[in-house]
Amino acid sequence: MVVEIKKIGVIGSGQMGSGIAHVCALAGFDVALSDISMDRIESGLANINGNMARQVQKGQISEEVRSAALDRISPAEDLDLLSNVDLVIESAVENEQVKRKIFSQLCPILKPEAMLATNTSSISITRLAASTDRPERFIGIHFMNPVPIMELVELVRGIATEDETFEAAKGFVAKVGKTIAVAEDFPAFMVNRILLPMINEAIYTLYEGVGSVESIDTAMRLGANHPMGPLQLADFIGLDTCLSIMQVLYEGLADTKYRPCPLLVKYVEAGWLGRKTQRGFYDYRGDTPVPTR
Repeated sequence: MVVEIKKIGVIGSGQMGSGIAHVCALAGFDVALSDISMDRIESGLANINGNMARQVQKGQISEEVRSAALDRISPAEDLDLLSNVDLVIESAVENEQVKRKIFSQLCPILKPEAMLATNTSSISITRLAASTDRPERFIGIHFMNPVPIMELVELVRGIATEDETFEAAKGFVAKVGKTIAVAEDFPAFMVNRILLPMINEAIYTLYEGVGSVESIDTAMRLGANHPMGPLQLADFIGLDTCLSIMQVLYEGLADTKYRPCPLLVKYVEAGWLGRKTQRGFYDYRGDTPVPTR
């Protein structure tokens, strides 16, 4: 029997978590949004409110739909408030130990039949599932960023994921209006297995002095018809996330072609993580982004 999903828990209220809560609420699900502090949750709710307001301005949704969707989202600073959800989607930082800690705290709270999903963009679903009390009810549901705009979701089964869980996840993704691409449980799955090495190679191109930040991004925008250059995209994703994914690929596949560029490591060590810290390959502190190299 396919699990009926009515209420969603989302752990992490940052860019990805708030985006997931946004599309779930618009699809008619009740959503409990959780994070480590009320300040973070309120920031996530403010982002959702602003993004939905823009959808209203563009005529994509009505004001009534926006208001009803916002009413479906409730803050859950305490994980105990997730005890009655049917599906929890973890969307914390891309760090395996952080995710494992969340699952260890969460599992005793959830009802036995509740499904557990991770929005990880690179980490083994099988390994994360094994750290829970319900590996058969665990699955990877990887949304793309920004969630309200991007159409794709990668659906990734772990070795223990049951057919019932997989079918329920497919139904959920369809209901939030996304297109599914089923990926096998290999490091970084499909999108990031292809995308992040390209970004890493662009950073090597910068590191080796082949081109400047501006020339590399211009070359890929106009020469490959990409909507944004790879360095601009890296800043948008977050350089810490880019580095984490490259480390997963490098360690998981044991191939030197996935070695993170030393310049990427240096930027992360400096705390220049891209848009979220106002500096990365571009400096965003002024009216117009300025290349930092």
